[in-house]
Amino acid sequence: MSALAAPLQETAPLRVHNILISQAKPAVTTAYEELERKYGVRIDFEPFVTIEGLTEKEYRKNRVYPNDFTAIVFTSKNAVDHFFRLCGEMRIKMSEETKYFCATEAIANYLQKFIMFRKRKVFNGNKSVLELKSYILRNKEEKFYLPCNDQGNPEVTKFFNDLKVPIQEAVMYRTVNNNLLHLKDVKFDIIAFFSALEIKSLFEQFPDFKQEDRRICVFGTAALKAVTDRGMKVNIQAGTPEAPSIAVALENYLKVSNKG
Repeated sequence: MSALAAPLQETAPLRVHNILISQAKPAVTTAYEELERKYGVRIDFEPFVTIEGLTEKEYRKNRVYPNDFTAIVFTSKNAVDHFFRLCGEMRIKMSEETKYFCATEAIANYLQKFIMFRKRKVFNGNKSVLELKSYILRNKEEKFYLPCNDQGNPEVTKFFNDLKVPIQEAVMYRTVNNNLLHLKDVKFDIIAFFSALEIKSLFEQFPDFKQEDRRICVFGTAALKAVTDRGMKVNIQAGTPEAPSIAVALENYLKVSNKG
């Protein structure tokens, strides 16, 4: 994956032959299979990072316990999974009065696997917890708790600090780099990233990585910032009204790059 050329500023999209998705192959791949069929591309899946939960013993060292809090803030399904896993391992039962503030409706719905769903106790944004300002201020007397990974969640923490509402970060899982060295000499026309941590993994293993004529696809603002902070160009952006998913963003691009 190493190269010397500066990022290419595209004038017209170059034809795409293969694409690397920086996550594990999903259970349902219909959308990607359709792209392969329609546009004659090959799509490979390679998870750049793995989520690893803290053990009960590791977590207890924090001496911060979920049932001491009355409002839980969830920004991902991983946070939900590891929160309830650790609660179970520590024999902690959350009060039925606990309130849950979720970044998206999908995360709020996912909670139904773990709690009796009561709408007035669950609040959700469309894309971010930052959309829940009025609900948070209305419940500012609650004790807020934020399950997160070992990188923390500075955006959400700053948001609460700006609102002058205390919140307790709690690291419940960590992100571990997967070994990517087998990709060193493999060339992909497009690499699609879902998170800033995947870009971090890439550069930790390939510190001399250069974009060359590769096209970079990202989902969301955090991945966008991580790519541009590295001096690279984002060619394809997902997580927008025009391209709500990576698959849709790729198709919008392939319609032009692989036409005819």
